[in-house]
Amino acid sequence: MKRRTITCVLTVLCFSHILFGQTEKVSILPAPAHISESSGTYTLKNGIKIGVSNKSLLPAALYLQSILQGSVTSKVITGKGDICLQLENGAQKEGAYSLQVNAKNIVAKSSSYSGIIAAISTIHQLLPVESVQKTKKGVQIPLVNIKDEPRFAWRGLMLDASRHFWNKEEVKRVLDMMTLYKLNKFHWHLTDDQGWRIEIKKYPLLTEKGAWRTFNSQDKECMRLATEQNNPDFLIPENKLKVAGKDTLYGGFYTQEDIKEIVAYASQRGIEVIPEIDMPGHFLAAISQYPDVACTGLIGWGQTFSSPICPGKDSSLEFCKNIYKEVFALFPSKYVHLGADEVEKSNWKKCQDCQNRIKKEGLASEEALQAWFVRNMEQFFKENGKRMIGWDEVVGDGLSKDAVIMWWRSWEKGAVPSALAQGKNVVLSPNACFYFDYQQDKNSLKSILEFDPMSNATDIAQQNLIMGVQANIWTEYIPSMKRVEYMIVPRMIALSQVAWGNKASKMSTADFMKALASQMSRLDKMNVNYRITDLDGFYNVNAFVNEGHLNISCPLPGLEVRYTTDGTVPTKSSPLYKGDLKVTETTNFMLRSFRPDGTGCDVVNTKFIKEPYLEADATASPQENGLLAIWHDFRGNKCADITNAPKKGEYTVDNISIPSEVKGNIGLVLKGYLQIPQDDIYTFALTSDDGSIFSIDGNTVIDNDGPHSPREVIAQKALKKGLHPIEIRYFDSNGGMLQMCLINKNGEKTILSKDWFKH
Repeated sequence: MKRRTITCVLTVLCFSHILFGQTEKVSILPAPAHISESSGTYTLKNGIKIGVSNKSLLPAALYLQSILQGSVTSKVITGKGDICLQLENGAQKEGAYSLQVNAKNIVAKSSSYSGIIAAISTIHQLLPVESVQKTKKGVQIPLVNIKDEPRFAWRGLMLDASRHFWNKEEVKRVLDMMTLYKLNKFHWHLTDDQGWRIEIKKYPLLTEKGAWRTFNSQDKECMRLATEQNNPDFLIPENKLKVAGKDTLYGGFYTQEDIKEIVAYASQRGIEVIPEIDMPGHFLAAISQYPDVACTGLIGWGQTFSSPICPGKDSSLEFCKNIYKEVFALFPSKYVHLGADEVEKSNWKKCQDCQNRIKKEGLASEEALQAWFVRNMEQFFKENGKRMIGWDEVVGDGLSKDAVIMWWRSWEKGAVPSALAQGKNVVLSPNACFYFDYQQDKNSLKSILEFDPMSNATDIAQQNLIMGVQANIWTEYIPSMKRVEYMIVPRMIALSQVAWGNKASKMSTADFMKALASQMSRLDKMNVNYRITDLDGFYNVNAFVNEGHLNISCPLPGLEVRYTTDGTVPTKSSPLYKGDLKVTETTNFMLRSFRPDGTGCDVVNTKFIKEPYLEADATASPQENGLLAIWHDFRGNKCADITNAPKKGEYTVDNISIPSEVKGNIGLVLKGYLQIPQDDIYTFALTSDDGSIFSIDGNTVIDNDGPHSPREVIAQKALKKGLHPIEIRYFDSNGGMLQMCLINKNGEKTILSKDWFKH
């Protein structure tokens, strides 16, 4: 029987605090390992005493006092109090704690300062949202008994301060959000090609001039997006601008006193600050002010990418080490990040100093020269009592077991096994799910929650080498703290669940979403510019034959959605979505959800296309199952250009994916026929990193083209039974990903097998 209509009606997912509270009174993220609840509450009243068992806990007590100050007055004392913070003896995992809230008092115990901070973070989440306002009756919190400990010692978040700069108060805001969700490692990316952000007294030009720039292409793109999306979060903050002559400059930097203040602020909250001064590449901000550290006569090369220092000059090495001497003195952490990624070495091939170094040290290549530089810096770090961290490009550089490898290249599957086999510690930061500057979609939280940190560890010894996980937020296109918040919340909460939660507290995506809903009112009160999780009930492209329906399901209670159909960005005055919208003609909808404070989230586009069933090719007579895959040596950024590149090979593939033989520069064209079993409307989900295009009968069904991070596009097509010619084009320069699934009427995904394809 022919299907004449399509109705996009999914179960409404309006999670409410009331409904969730019927099954569980307490919602804490990350979920504690063990929690039991009792009936009744404990009331915090004005004048309560916060008692510490040891003076070393006074900073923690003052931090708790700052949390409570919007609710009740309090006093910090040494000894027992209404809230007791107690250090106890015993062998506990770093960060472990117990928390008992009974009718008489609150007692938090741990063998470590970090455990007490974790207990305070839990107390913070136990406080009712109304507690941010003072009340005469006091503040009631539920009676609980919690025993909890983290899965990983490293629960990190990296903030890039080079591409766009964050002042002290903005950095502190990030630290406060980290503490609330028990993240404890703040990786601070302080220098890059676009700006130098840390005062180095020996080289004052690094910040006097290197911290400021005229507007670059990234700034201009942010301003374009602010206009296009009617989103002020993309505007360049005026407090980051200054006028120098006829030029308006963007920038800012941290004095050494600023650094000390932020490090102390983080330390009070149990957060370790790990600085990164990236070298030998990503060094243009320094080279522009001190050109002698670059290869002689070659500074002009690579200013749009990553101009490196000259490792052939002893003076360049001295420059790097002098910088790090001042950095070491500012940061108590034993960990310091060298960076050492994405180094373009063309200059080194032309530089006589570099070639002399290669000859003198008996090195085989420019790659070996970089490894020599990294080893040299690691030895310098060790001499100064520091452990070096490097991005995973350094895994083959012959470093000692003290070096820590930070894995970021998801496509480099061998990096983690190689590091573990060498006995090195590893921090997992795969870009596919832990790069929080990447565009978000309905799969973002799921991909984080489903990430298995132990998937590369073959035994207990290797598992013990995995220090933990970290998310990174690169800020080329993130100019404001409001935009930072939008990109990291709620993803950082999902990260905390993976980093902290053990097997006993592991949560499904559905359970996490319920717990997350109860966090939103708290985030509202904190004025966090969080991203509302994706609207559902429609696809990027929706096909219908006679009549379609836009029936949006909402992830949060009281969500306001407004829409337009004329191509303009929805505003607060646009039509309010009130329920099922019948669609009888091809229509483009622009949807935008608004938070309770009236601020809007990103704009969502969805297109409804009215079309007849597409006829099959009655003349087709393919002979084999599967598809023909043609590989081109392609380095462009548009799928249309792939076939202009030289062909490297042909393969037969069972599904839409990258053949195992295809590596490096990838331009892929997959051709064949799609065998449709019956007349119907079919839903296809194409995920790629970078660009891809899916065509049926010469018509583009999914356009996922252009350079981008992993992104899924879902589209429907009305197809008649039979064979339909298809083509999938895909490109990537570093071995990304390509996958296509079929989505059934229940929303379940299935990877199309070779039985669906002929060629």
